[in-house]
Amino acid sequence: MKSEYSPASLPSARTIAADAAGIAEAAAIIHGGGIVAFPTETVYGLAADATSEAAVARIYAAKARPTFNPLIAHVASLDAALEQGLFSAEAQHLAKAFWPGPLTLVVPLAPGATVCPAARAGLQSIALRVPVHKVALGLIVAAGRPLAAPSANRSGRVSPVTAAHVAVDLSDAIDLILDGGRCPMGLESTVIACLEGPPRLLRPGAMTRVDIEAVLGQALAGPAGPIALHSPGMLASHYAPRAKLRLEAKTLESSEAGLDFGGIFGKRKNVLDLSASRDLAEAAANLFDFLHELDALGLNRIAVAPIPSEGLGEAINDRLARAAAPRGSS
Repeated sequence: MKSEYSPASLPSARTIAADAAGIAEAAAIIHGGGIVAFPTETVYGLAADATSEAAVARIYAAKARPTFNPLIAHVASLDAALEQGLFSAEAQHLAKAFWPGPLTLVVPLAPGATVCPAARAGLQSIALRVPVHKVALGLIVAAGRPLAAPSANRSGRVSPVTAAHVAVDLSDAIDLILDGGRCPMGLESTVIACLEGPPRLLRPGAMTRVDIEAVLGQALAGPAGPIALHSPGMLASHYAPRAKLRLEAKTLESSEAGLDFGGIFGKRKNVLDLSASRDLAEAAANLFDFLHELDALGLNRIAVAPIPSEGLGEAINDRLARAAAPRGSS
């Protein structure tokens, strides 16, 4: 039955509980071409019908996102992903090992794919993910189609891990926010390209390199050539607060806020410690939430304590480097 929803029929940015009724309402909005923020295990996503050029255009407009930057299509299962992309043996191996979960695979486009060119930025490849979060999966199933779902924030800004973060950034641009609490992992998905040659790590994320390489039985290659420019989450300046970041800081100046790790700055005003016990999973979960909180203090600079690069530290440092990059770089 055709939905009676139109984008003008609901107030913008209502926040409702991510229960069965909320998911059903969100699916109706998506059926009508609207856009909805929803929780995943990584960060909050901004969902639209990935098969609709008009709906996808609303995502790009809401986020002020460059249209050359493709979107990840979220689907409910590997079988659904196989309808959209061509999976090599290695890609299938990774999907079976890590889906549902925080892994995005970039694969060649399948001949019968329904994800529209706008969601793929016109590329003949497609980025696909099966989330594990029950609300995210419930919404995909209720919508009955792939969902284009980048992070639910203005392009280049700090990713949201709570419904409140979404409301602050996109209150005037979207139709609904499903509030499912804070996202448990707090970092976006890891992005692996399975195109020509060996699998390549395009973006470190919530699934670690060590775990992926253990399943593959080989080392991941790094980004090469134009692949890195044409996959989600690869802009040099990204995930940025309004304040400038000073990385690898060993001391804290009086005019700075502090993003600490392991108590280097000590307990003082304007300091948040990602993990006093130096637990990288805890640090990853806190990263974007703490950046939002420190940025709200209105100071001009945030000093960031050194963070080890192993395991999830690779993804944490990737996000911090992009957040600290000169604004507007690509």
